[in-house]
Amino acid sequence: MARTHRLGFTLIELLVVLVILGILAAIVIPPMTGRPGDSRIQATAVQISNLKTTIHTFNIDNSRFPTTEEGLDALVTCPPDLAASWKGPYIEQVPLDAWGRPYIYRIPSGSTPAFLIASLGPDGQESTPDDITNLPPAR
Repeated sequence: MARTHRLGFTLIELLVVLVILGILAAIVIPPMTGRPGDSRIQATAVQISNLKTTIHTFNIDNSRFPTTEEGLDALVTCPPDLAASWKGPYIEQVPLDAWGRPYIYRIPSGSTPAFLIASLGPDGQESTPDDITNLPPAR
């Protein structure tokens, strides 16, 4: 039986490497410029962007987003009702934000936006101006 060897990298692998490099740059560059607080904010924003992309990949494979109850764990462990379509794990483990706290994941009532990913930011309090989310800023 002939063995097949995998040559090169998949697009997802390359995207993950680019996101990791972006997170590292967001952590390393601000302390060198005298703005260490900004590095955590930037690293968290990059990580939220990566999670957003991963959730969209989950949606493409499964024709739905993870439910609020499943949360981001659905990216690591197959939800019981998706055994036939789930192609994960989509990430190795659910990350924590730059302050060591879990991300908030919710499906808001209604369909817009499709989902919310949020970090409570430096103060650790929900619904304050320093929260970091995948949603555009309120006007």
